[in-house]
Amino acid sequence: MSEYLGLTMRDKITGFQGVVTGHVHYISGCSQLLVSPPAEDGKLREAAWFDEQRCEDVGTSRIVLENGATPGCDMAPPKR
Repeated sequence: MSEYLGLTMRDKITGFQGVVTGHVHYISGCSQLLVSPPAEDGKLREAAWFDEQRCEDVGTSRIVLENGATPGCDMAPPKR
């Protein structure tokens, strides 16, 4: 697992803040974090990608989802 997934991070330049829900390393050497902000007035807000070095941990506890019993993409598709 990525060391960043589940942490709340803030972009140092824009102040955009949210939980890291994705982490990617490109062949060019660039590493980016997908930061997902909290919902506002019950409506989802769009996540955004930021270069890893632009992000700082805001010090809240890590969000961990237990998906051992239902791992998602590793599951067989439903049958009719």
